Amino acid sequence: MRREKIVTGEYFHIYNRGVDKRDIFLDTQDLERFKESIIEFNTFENIGSLRDKPRTEAKPLELEKNEPIVAIVAFTLNPNHYHFILKQLIDGGIAKFMHKLGGYTYYFNDRHKRSGSLFQGTFKSKLIDDQSYFDKIFPYVNQNYLVHDIPENKKHLIFSSNKEYDNEVFDFVAQTEGRRILSMFDSKMKFNKHCTEIISIIRKERRKISLEDPDDLPINPVV
Repeated sequence: MRREKIVTGEYFHIYNRGVDKRDIFLDTQDLERFKESIIEFNTFENIGSLRDKPRTEAKPLELEKNEPIVAIVAFTLNPNHYHFILKQLIDGGIAKFMHKLGGYTYYFNDRHKRSGSLFQGTFKSKLIDDQSYFDKIFPYVNQNYLVHDIPENKKHLIFSSNKEYDNEVFDFVAQTEGRRILSMFDSKMKFNKHCTEIISIIRKERRKISLEDPDDLPINPVV
C-alpha cells in the first residue's frame, strides 16, 4: 500500500526502473511506443489498447480532446528507468495515468517474447513540498541522463523534456507549466546555468553512476 497520499494540485516526483536492472527500451520502436502512451493515456477515458490505433504525432496536452489528468512538468526516459515531475490535476489522476502507462509491459512482453514483470514493483512517488527542493529536483529530472554513464550504443534510447525547454516548444510538457518554469528565470541563459550547476553538484556528490547503480534522489536542498 502506498504510504504517501497523492494530493490534487501538488507536484510529485514519479520514478521507476526495470526489474533486475533490465532495460525497458531495447530499440527506438519501444521508446516511441512508450512516448505515444504518455500522450494517449493522459485522460480518464478508457481508450483501450494502442495495438490497433494509428500512430499519431505528439500534441500539446492542452489541445487534447479530453482533459488531461496530470500536467507533465519534466521527464527523462532512460534505457532502463524513467523519471517524471507530475502535477495531479484531478483526484486519482497520477495513479490512473501510471496504471495506464504500466500497460506498456504487455506490449513489451508480446513483442520481445517474454513474460513476467517489466518494472520494479509499482511506481515510486515523492512529494515536492518546498521551492528549494523543487529547484534541485527539476534539473535532476529534466536532465537525468547527464547524471548517468550511459553507453554510446544506448544514447539513442534517451528522451527528455530538456529539448522542449531548450526550444520553448512544449509537446509532452504542459504548456502552462513549461512557461511557468521558464518565467522563474530572467533569461534562458540563467535557466540553463541553474540546470547545469545543479547537475554538476549532483555529479560531484555521487560521481557519474552507471545505469545499473541505484538512482538515489537528491535529498538536501541547494543553498
